[in-house]
Amino acid sequence: MGQIPEDVSHGATPGPILLFGSGETAPGSRAIWARLSACFDRFLRVAVLETPAGFQPNSAQVAGRVVAYLERRFPQKVAEVVVVPARQRGTPYSPDDPATVQPLADADVIYAGAGSPTYMVRQLRDSLAWRVVLAAHLRGTALVFASAAAIAVGTLALPVYEIYKVGMDLHWQSGLDLPDVYAAQLVIVPHWNNREGGAELDTSRCFMGRARFERLRSLLPPDMSILGIDEHTAVLWTPEDNTAGVVGKGGAVVVQGAVSTYYPRDTAIPFGLLGWTLPDRSPPWPDDVRPTPVQPEAPPEPPPEVLALVQARAEARARKDWPTADRLREEIAAHGWRVVDTPEGPRLEPLPRKEDVR
Repeated sequence: MGQIPEDVSHGATPGPILLFGSGETAPGSRAIWARLSACFDRFLRVAVLETPAGFQPNSAQVAGRVVAYLERRFPQKVAEVVVVPARQRGTPYSPDDPATVQPLADADVIYAGAGSPTYMVRQLRDSLAWRVVLAAHLRGTALVFASAAAIAVGTLALPVYEIYKVGMDLHWQSGLDLPDVYAAQLVIVPHWNNREGGAELDTSRCFMGRARFERLRSLLPPDMSILGIDEHTAVLWTPEDNTAGVVGKGGAVVVQGAVSTYYPRDTAIPFGLLGWTLPDRSPPWPDDVRPTPVQPEAPPEPPPEVLALVQARAEARARKDWPTADRLREEIAAHGWRVVDTPEGPRLEPLPRKEDVR
């Protein structure tokens, strides 16, 4: 369960939640990630949680593709991308190992994606990693879940592989229950409009098909809501207005009882209608994992060549040589400094660096 433990931390604002139906590393999804990054006014530290694919021998490569995508597509916004190899309990890469989990506490964005929903739930339920994810998120860290991970964080999780590949009877399994933090019940179904089966096999509704999914719906509690997200589409929830914008190529569907509402791209889903209520407290940080304190640095001193450019610019301004003054301002900026004109004279400020993530 995602219930919030008793804590004295009040007033924190949760971070955004971005749910992908698929295509999180497709070229066309750059605009979706840009919408998320626009929620922050700083360079971002991203933690890629390897757990969903932790059972696969190539799980490191799966995570590495996400790292490469973010570093290549967002060098102007992403300061650092770190893989959190919390693959399996009882191993050196355990989601209960503080050293492995620590980057989650220091992240501005936590991502998890492809793999197995039920494996992710099994490894993260009641784990140190999941407790840190909740603590960080409810203090402002953004969560990004795609495909398998989006399924896993719901109240109930759809066992896709077990049904589609193994042929098990239709059923739901308990999820990590992120919606419970917001006093809601929600099942998340990515790949809603999948067409891989062509005319021969209906693979919509995350490979279940319409007819089979209707039977799955009948197994849900009557008050359980469903959020279906098309492929190459995402739903971005923000706490400020408690709505979720639909971005990308397709749309999203909200199913509540017998009512199904379709939200096309560039519209907003009112999560308040889903019972989504902001919590009034944040869970405590686990004793063995807390954010790494940021040590304040002494303000840098401008080098002599920059001071010389400032003096030359002041002389150009005094003789009203504005083109030269503007050119010198650009040269000062190229050295990493901004000149601010004040009544007491010019003042130098260091320009933000990529390393300044906070």
